[in-house]
Amino acid sequence: MVPLKNLSCQFRRYSQMHFLKPLIKSTKSNRPHVPVMLNETLEYLNPNKNEVFIDMTFGSGGHTKKILESAENVKVFALDRDPIAVDYAKQLAEEYPNRLIPLLGRFSELPNLMKQHKIKQNSIDGILFDFGCSSMQFDDGTRGFSISKNGYLDMRMDQARFPNQPTAADILAKIDEEDLARILKVYGEEKNAKKIAKAIIDARYSVKRIETTKELADVVESCCGSEQRLDKLSRPSHVATKTFQALRIFVNNELNEINYGILMAEKYLKIGGRLVTITFHSLEDTIVKRHIMGNITDDMANEVPLKYISHLLCHDEDKLDVMFHTNWHQLHKHVLTPRFEEIEENPRSRSAKFRAVVKYQSS
Repeated sequence: MVPLKNLSCQFRRYSQMHFLKPLIKSTKSNRPHVPVMLNETLEYLNPNKNEVFIDMTFGSGGHTKKILESAENVKVFALDRDPIAVDYAKQLAEEYPNRLIPLLGRFSELPNLMKQHKIKQNSIDGILFDFGCSSMQFDDGTRGFSISKNGYLDMRMDQARFPNQPTAADILAKIDEEDLARILKVYGEEKNAKKIAKAIIDARYSVKRIETTKELADVVESCCGSEQRLDKLSRPSHVATKTFQALRIFVNNELNEINYGILMAEKYLKIGGRLVTITFHSLEDTIVKRHIMGNITDDMANEVPLKYISHLLCHDEDKLDVMFHTNWHQLHKHVLTPRFEEIEENPRSRSAKFRAVVKYQSS
């Protein structure tokens, strides 16, 4: 793992910059319905009459809708940091009055949101996380997540909720080459991180500021264009895919939010409550696995670059003592992956890893 001792402070520096980029409004389309590993989710959450759940990543609502339909008088708190997703939740709430409660916020905002609804810790029957970028974010070119749809290089899941939060374009305009290479290597697991970082910085100084998804993809392709990459279905994959992934994770501080989200799940689930996680990136899954196995220190998962990315915490220790204590019991022996039929029908599910655990003792 690449040492990133100063990256937390760098994230803080970039996140505190004040940018005046005008908001590019996203256009709403028909709500997509492609929930990943839906059957497994319902099987392991096992909703029953009058139970209460939190969908921590509502997205377009596919999982939540099925949970609501699965048992009488089930209630779901639907959290999402994306305002468009919360608009979808509000629409769905009209079909399920007093049973679906939309919540706008990040995982780290959950305690305040729960207080507003007078929900106490150790009271929730099940919690679901479907990490990563949602289909609606990829499908809307103006959001800046997709390589195939040209648009402003935004990548903020929160959109304009936090005006001082930098976009991906803002970061590329300010970051130095060494920091960028580290981000690409760790968060994108990009083997050509140094080469790509140099090409981006060179383009910034010799041409202009990189502001669109096409411009970034073209720069990456210019230095890695002859390289053939395949996805997990052995299909051609764009050489800039990992670069986009790394920037998205950094812009949204995703790994630190995931770490905090798992901590909150343990606090709010009752004994016997079930946690289901669906991850799409090895670092996401590693954080979840470390928590399940009790491999954490100071409430942070060990052996991942999590401790470097928070703009609130700066951990400079080379080594941390490992704690092996867990309140989780795994409900299946090995990590589950999508069935071949699901991957064929929904290729975006191909990287999914599914874990389900039950809380068996009080925190």
